[in-house]
Amino acid sequence: MVDINKLVRGNVIKLTPYSCARDEFKGDSGIFMDANENPFGNLNRYPDPYQKKLKSAISKIKNISEEKIFLGNGSDEIIDLAFRVFCNPGTDKALIFTPTYGMYEVSASVNDIMVVKVPLNEDFQIDLVKAEQFFSDKTLKIIFICSPNNPTGNCLNYSDVEKIIAGFNGIVVIDEAYIDFSDKPSFIKMVDKYPNLIVMQTFSKAFGLAAVRVGMAFSNPSIITYFNKLKPPYNISTVNQNAVLRKLKSIEKYKSQVGKIKSEKERLSAKLKALKITRKVYPSDANFILVKVKDADYIYNTLVLKSIIVRNRSSVIDNCLRITIGTATENNKLLKALNTISI
Repeated sequence: MVDINKLVRGNVIKLTPYSCARDEFKGDSGIFMDANENPFGNLNRYPDPYQKKLKSAISKIKNISEEKIFLGNGSDEIIDLAFRVFCNPGTDKALIFTPTYGMYEVSASVNDIMVVKVPLNEDFQIDLVKAEQFFSDKTLKIIFICSPNNPTGNCLNYSDVEKIIAGFNGIVVIDEAYIDFSDKPSFIKMVDKYPNLIVMQTFSKAFGLAAVRVGMAFSNPSIITYFNKLKPPYNISTVNQNAVLRKLKSIEKYKSQVGKIKSEKERLSAKLKALKITRKVYPSDANFILVKVKDADYIYNTLVLKSIIVRNRSSVIDNCLRITIGTATENNKLLKALNTISI
C-alpha cells in the first residue's frame, strides 16, 4: 500500500496554508464585514473557496463522495498542483507516454521537473516493458496517462493502466478529459482501491463549458487535502461555479449533444476514409479524429484559406491532422473543402 504522506514534499507537509475570511466563517447569510469587500453590487462577494454546492451536485452525478473531489481552474491547475505537491524541483522526475497532451511537459518544465518520455507503440498503446524499467527510480514521482489520449484519440488498454497504478510506488494521474465520448469505463471507480490514483475530468469538452475553466480531480481525501492546502483561496469564481451548476441541471441536453457528436464522428470518419488525400483514419474514443493524409501542411493551409481551422499535428505524428467534430453543417463544409483538394 502506497503511503501518500511519504510522497509529499517536506515543505508542503510543513506549510501553513493561507486562511481566508470564508475559512473562519462558513455561513451563507449575515452582515459580512470580514473580507474587505465592497458592500454594493451583485458580484461583490468572494466565491465559496471550496465550491460546496457544486461538489455536492458533482458527487451525485459521478457517484463519489464530496471529500474525494477537487475542483481546479481548468485541469491545468490540477496538473500544476500535482507537481507542486509531490515533486522536488531540480531532482524529481515525471513520466509521460508520447505523443500526448503537451501541458504535462510544459508544467513539468515550469516546476523544474525532468520528464521521462516513453513512446507509445505503433497502435498508440503502452509498452509495459519499456515503462516498468523506470519504476525503480526513486526520483520518479508521477506518471501521467491521458486516456482517451490526445492527440491520438484512443483509450489506452485498461489492464495495462491498472498494472501501472498497482505496480508504481508513486502518483498516477489519469487524464480523462474525453471520457464522456468513450464507451470504455472510467477509472473513477478505482480511486478507493488505489490511494496513489488521481483521475482528472473536465467540463470543457462534453459539457461545452471550455470558457468557464473548471476541471475535476477525483482521489483519496488525503491527496485532496494537500491540493486544497496549496491552491489559491478563491480559485474558481462564483460566476463559473454557477455556470456549471446550471449545466448540471440539464443533463439530458448534455447527453443528447454527446450522442450527436458521437454519431457525427462515425459519419465523418467514414467520409474521410473515402477521400483520395487520406492515408489512414485512426479509431477514436474522443470528440476528434486523427487523420493521416498525403501532405498535412498543404491541406492545413488550404483549409485555413477557406476559414476552416483544424489542428496540424505533423510535428508529433507524421502528416497527421486532428479534426474536432463539429455540427453536421460544419462537418459538411469541411468535407466539401477537402473534396476540392488534389495532391
